[in-house]
Amino acid sequence: MSTTSTGNKGEDLACEYLKKQRYKILERNYRIRGGEIDIVAQDKEYLVFVEVKTRYSHDFGLPVESMTPWKVKYLLKTARFYLLKIGWGDGPYRIDFVGIDFADHPENPQIELIKNITG
Repeated sequence: MSTTSTGNKGEDLACEYLKKQRYKILERNYRIRGGEIDIVAQDKEYLVFVEVKTRYSHDFGLPVESMTPWKVKYLLKTARFYLLKIGWGDGPYRIDFVGIDFADHPENPQIELIKNITG
């Protein structure tokens, strides 16, 4: 499976999961030069930027281990650009992480949601 199709499948599952958690999905794959947000959603009064990582093996670590300080820096940069673009002002926002792990259960992946991964 290509990385694009793996990512799309993971993002589809993440959207389904987030909807069950009462998130409203606003946008997918928001891109600017130098950054991308997988999912933009709303959770109550929060605008939420969601990073999704899908793994079919643990050869490169668990999904959450992909959240390096470098990755968080670029997510924040892209999120701030989005906030300016839509005029969010001082409204609350956060970055959440969804890990989709097929490694141990290919037919029933583990899904992990971490809210406010930046602290």
